Amino acid sequence: MNATIERIEKQQIQKSPPPFNIGDTVQVFVKVIEGDRERTQVFEGNVIARRGRNTRETITVRKIAYGVGVERIFPIYSPIVQDIKVIRQGRVRRAKLYYLRGKKGRNMRIEEKETFGRAGAGAAKTTAETGTKAGTTGEG
Repeated sequence: MNATIERIEKQQIQKSPPPFNIGDTVQVFVKVIEGDRERTQVFEGNVIARRGRNTRETITVRKIAYGVGVERIFPIYSPIVQDIKVIRQGRVRRAKLYYLRGKKGRNMRIEEKETFGRAGAGAAKTTAETGTKAGTTGEG
């Protein structure tokens, strides 16, 4: 029975969201219908939880609006969610960040993840070319 459900759900998945993790700051573009008009609304905040799988996967995004914490749960593969953009990647050690609900101000801040790209590789290459060890002046 489960194999049949999973096969049907895989057929239903049409879009693939960008890779993001818990602690990342994301912008979720939500389709809002007001009467006969339709517009896109942006909800920007930290991903504090991710659960489910396949078409039933949801994320919980938390932001502070006018001094009040606001959380929304978004089904990732819903037609209401038009797009998800990752603004910055956070460095966390937990799978669920529910403890942020009790924090205020700077204590709620999530440390940014450091990514090492080509700049780090280029710096190592220049020290290898000069023949000196990192942290030495080259004088005997």
